[in-house]
Amino acid sequence: MATLPFTRPRCLLPLFLGLFQGALLLFFALFVTYDEPSAQVEDANLVANQVYSTFPFFQDIQVMLVVGLGLLLTFLPRYGFSALTHNFLLLNFSMQWALVLQGLIHHFHHGQIHLDLHKLLIAEFAAVTVLISVGAILGRTSPCQLLVMATCEVPVYLASEWVIVSCLGVLDVGGTITIHVFSCYFGLGVSKALFWAGQKPLHPKETPTPRSDLMSLVGMLILWVFWPSFVAVLCQAGHAQHRAILNTLLAMSASAVTTVVASSLLERDGKLSPGHLQNGSLAGGVAIGAVADMAMPPVAALALGSLSATACVLGFRFLTPLLGRKLGLQDQCGIHNLHGLPGILGGAASAVAILVAPKDTPGSHFSQLSPAGGNASEVVGEQRGDGGVSRQALCQAAGLAVAIGVSLVAGLFTGAALRLPCLARPPERLCFEDSLYFKFQGQDESVGPGSTTEEGALALKERV
Repeated sequence: MATLPFTRPRCLLPLFLGLFQGALLLFFALFVTYDEPSAQVEDANLVANQVYSTFPFFQDIQVMLVVGLGLLLTFLPRYGFSALTHNFLLLNFSMQWALVLQGLIHHFHHGQIHLDLHKLLIAEFAAVTVLISVGAILGRTSPCQLLVMATCEVPVYLASEWVIVSCLGVLDVGGTITIHVFSCYFGLGVSKALFWAGQKPLHPKETPTPRSDLMSLVGMLILWVFWPSFVAVLCQAGHAQHRAILNTLLAMSASAVTTVVASSLLERDGKLSPGHLQNGSLAGGVAIGAVADMAMPPVAALALGSLSATACVLGFRFLTPLLGRKLGLQDQCGIHNLHGLPGILGGAASAVAILVAPKDTPGSHFSQLSPAGGNASEVVGEQRGDGGVSRQALCQAAGLAVAIGVSLVAGLFTGAALRLPCLARPPERLCFEDSLYFKFQGQDESVGPGSTTEEGALALKERV
């Protein structure tokens, strides 16, 4: 009698996470503290104002990532528990890992590490890149593979973000280039290296059902509502932040309407595709991030939202099948259509917006806060001549190229590492299956990771 070919060490996942959390406890105990309360009333009031102005945005972003993005990934009908849980686990793991890496860099230069809300926010952005990249390989990987992927991606993101923002001076207040483009091509690189054999036929458990599509659509609506907070949180308070919120709302509204138009026109009977709605409606939020706080007319935000939604829908209809046939590229959630194509459009739009801006535009019209807390766009205010504007536009293009190149190469190496047998990648016939990782009430036979009996194998085969 045949036995189940999928054997995963029973304690691999808890051992990995337990050692990580123990090391983190030791690191925080030795090196991390909170900022000392200020004795000056003015300084105390300033800190309070910063907290009260930032924390509502931070809460919105938490809702986006935990609830909105988690539900968006539940379109796979038999992988909903895994999608939600793995998304939540990766968010917490990646955020803590990013805090450690930030702390190590800070400790090397300044000694004791003072934790504040801004550092936590930057760590959250690092975690976002992992959550987006995982969409390319959703359902075909084990939790241990996802954790190793996060371990590799976070330091590469922090390094590339430093090069793009601090060294090149790229303006990207909403993370269009540094987050969306980077995470997209990192995920595609991982997918290509991990599934090197080429395109796989449609899995029987891969087709969404009306119920799973409805849950994913609810996730999209939550993301749509809170997206302006994600874009505007790092803007300088005042006119720049107000402008970023308005531009984001306009772009996302245009992308929602355009998605309905494009999806209906692409179907012969005029019906709408749930997959188009779930992704195209968010494309405007991805594209507007690089230009959200710039001085541009409202019509530009509407146009960018419409263009990005059109690119996203056309990508799902034509580009994804083409890349699958020609390059054997697996993209489970279509992250190239939602994050890659609109991200490239947004990066290009930022260069155009800088070139066409009036020469007397003050630097505050391009004002974003760098992760270090400073003004990352003072260069535009200081170099408003033709040469300075042209250099800044070239920097925007160079930042886009760096994000694509670095993420793609790093993703390929990470994907090759994920092929290690010890990480227990599930076989193809057991992919997209919650019962591989969860024990449900009323389940007669154990099909969990530790099950190696012939009875468990037969029970699992019948369910699959």
